[in-house]
Amino acid sequence: MGIYLNPGSEKLAISRRSQIYIDKSGIIRKLNTFFDTEDRFVCVSRPRRFGKSMTANMISAYYDRTVDGEKVFSGLDIVRDKSDHAHMNECDVVFLNMQEFLSRTHTMTEFLNRLKKFVLSELKNEYSTIAYLDDQDLAQTMGDIYATTGRKFVVIIDEWDCIFREYREDLEAQKVYLDFLRDWLKDKAYIGLAYMTGILPIKKYGTHSALNMFAEYSMTNAVPLDSYMGFTTDEVKALSEQYQVSFDEVKSWYDGYFLKNIGDIYSPRSVVQVMKTGIFDDYWNQTETFDALKVYIDMNYDGLRDAVLALMAGGRIKIDIRTFSNDMTTFSGYQDVLTLLIHLGYLGYDFDEKEVFIPNREVLMEFVSATRASKWDEIMHSVVLSEDLLRAAWKQDADKVAQGVEKAHLETSHLQYNDENALSYTISLAFYAARQYYTVIRELPTGEGFADVAFIPRRKYADKPAMLVELKWKQDADTAIRQVYEKKYPEGLSEYKDNLLLIGINYDKKTRKHTCIIEKA
Repeated sequence: MGIYLNPGSEKLAISRRSQIYIDKSGIIRKLNTFFDTEDRFVCVSRPRRFGKSMTANMISAYYDRTVDGEKVFSGLDIVRDKSDHAHMNECDVVFLNMQEFLSRTHTMTEFLNRLKKFVLSELKNEYSTIAYLDDQDLAQTMGDIYATTGRKFVVIIDEWDCIFREYREDLEAQKVYLDFLRDWLKDKAYIGLAYMTGILPIKKYGTHSALNMFAEYSMTNAVPLDSYMGFTTDEVKALSEQYQVSFDEVKSWYDGYFLKNIGDIYSPRSVVQVMKTGIFDDYWNQTETFDALKVYIDMNYDGLRDAVLALMAGGRIKIDIRTFSNDMTTFSGYQDVLTLLIHLGYLGYDFDEKEVFIPNREVLMEFVSATRASKWDEIMHSVVLSEDLLRAAWKQDADKVAQGVEKAHLETSHLQYNDENALSYTISLAFYAARQYYTVIRELPTGEGFADVAFIPRRKYADKPAMLVELKWKQDADTAIRQVYEKKYPEGLSEYKDNLLLIGINYDKKTRKHTCIIEKA
């Protein structure tokens, strides 16, 4: 067993001994279909603390010829059917964590020299009797070993993209790095599987990529590896039952990432933490501070500020992710910034609709922290006043609600405030505090139409009234309330019939005033 060559199974064993371990070994079944084919180059990118390294350690232990796989993987999904696990413990594995080499060097030349020196040392120590054509050339050495043994290599690279975070502005260093990976891996018969994992997809230069042999599976499109990108709903439900933690609360806090064929995906680290502690909190900031988000939302691109405000208000925004260069510095506009935030985990992405959104309450708190630090007064004033506004609604104080919405409107008046959709953004920001107690749904199908904004009490706060908000533009609040009854909106919330508030809000463009009516259904 070596450090880089065939590192064994101890890291997998540590994961399996942990209090919470979710079996994701099914990914190997997919990888085995790629093995020794044109599809053998796999790059998986997902946010921090989404289990990237744990998965890489598991894959390494599976293919590593020095491991007793039947013993190590006992009880896991991949070994239940012997036909599923071809290539188990048949390969030489080279496992590299690029962050380790990066932290010990100062230039790209030092980085690559150290990497090649250490890997070559272990290769030649293991295969000391081979007559190498050039024992200082990594690709040639691995080719010589393969020619002698006939045994394929599996190359696993964790944190492959750390270079693009450390050398953000050094395009030459990035190019040298990508060229090294291409020359080492591409078209090499000794590669049975190359598996890279990181946060960013593969860097593009113009319309081309130096690593165009890799298939990419990311938070924008992970098919067919999507069920291994995070915790699925079924997995989280099972954990909630086991640890007697409210699934509804877990869903409110940590759900929201969305992948095409799987649906909802949860943030693994956050789910694990709440299961262990029973405390619902923002665990994101233990991984990465809001300063990382602040840098990007403060960028001076036309439309970015409005987009962030709309997202914080619960909106969804269509973007084109194709122009993103897959680095952290090259942006052609605000849509590229939002695309980066998808890969960093700050935004969810709906592949079919091509829309981004803030996935859950935990991440929304990061946006609030970042905008507070950036002195976004239009957000902060609304957040501070939102608790008073919510309590006024509970008390059916229509005048105070109208005044509160008025203030929120003034703070967000640079948004295009010219239709009911824009008005709903203002309402969502004004009622920010409601997210502690409610699931907030825009365009809720109910009765014979769609309620503009619905506030559905979460199970923990069942004593709070449900609220249906109908918005009107250049009409009046009475018309809003009449529509609620005419289209039978309350029928869709019949379980709350004894505790349901109907709120009609109108904005008069001429007077620039809001009016409000609140009735108990």
